[in-house]
Amino acid sequence: MGCASQPESARLDGQAEVQPKTFYDYSITSPQGDTLNLSELAQALKDADIILVGEWHGHPGAHLMQAQLFAQLYSQNTNIALSMEHFTREKQSIVNQYLTGEIGEKTLIKEGNAWPNYGSDYRPLVEFAKQNQLDVIAANAPKPIVRCIGQNGADYLERLPAVERKWVAESLTLNNDAYQEKFTASMHHGDEAKTQRQFAAQTAWDDTMAESMVDYLALHPDKQIIHVAGRFHVAEGLGTAARITSRNPALKVMMVTPVTEESKLSESAPDYRIEVMPLPTSYVDQNKMMAAMKSIHGRNKELKCYE
Repeated sequence: MGCASQPESARLDGQAEVQPKTFYDYSITSPQGDTLNLSELAQALKDADIILVGEWHGHPGAHLMQAQLFAQLYSQNTNIALSMEHFTREKQSIVNQYLTGEIGEKTLIKEGNAWPNYGSDYRPLVEFAKQNQLDVIAANAPKPIVRCIGQNGADYLERLPAVERKWVAESLTLNNDAYQEKFTASMHHGDEAKTQRQFAAQTAWDDTMAESMVDYLALHPDKQIIHVAGRFHVAEGLGTAARITSRNPALKVMMVTPVTEESKLSESAPDYRIEVMPLPTSYVDQNKMMAAMKSIHGRNKELKCYE
């Protein structure tokens, strides 16, 4: 059991599972449905080369679990690195400068384009890495390039200058795999060509994160990686995990994915489940939701892509 609001001794003594009561609580089950505590989860993951840990962005319980799992993994294997969706490849030098104390946190946040919730949700991970002199991999592709892919399709990568082209994976996984089927099912606009472009953008993230980790392990084969990313990238091994395996089938990849009563995984999914309370409903009024979506999509009008 991994109920985060209880004392450590209570969370790690293998008690029967209880339902989360606050947003900081969580419980852990194996793919086979067995209840685990945090140390048992870490032990189950010890032989993985890469551990993908999903999140709902901004969920307190999911972020707390990530930090606690990182520390627990480090306690059994100090030869570990942190990989993050939340920093992009061209910012790797900024991240490195922060880890070595050359710059302060405000500079990291500004020059590293840290996410708005960095201080509350990702600081604990980065600070643990910094305190223990662990590498942090800025694994992702830059958002402006990915948005341009979404507008123009995968061929947009051919327009990039050589330096910027290296910020995105060398190749994108565009075949109609299970991940693309899941992505397409989540689209409701009915424009097939648009969906194809949007999937190219989606997989640009997954392929870039996968390639970043595979390349890192090629240089540091004795390392273990814990990678944190959004739930859709991680769940059931369809996204980033599949793209890691296609690049290096010898790597053992394992997934840790948050679930709720409303958002479960398929029974056959190989993921370890972290049950948390569901986040509040974003919108009740559909008109307000559509207005918010239009505002988000309106940002693309200001996007400057290479012709």
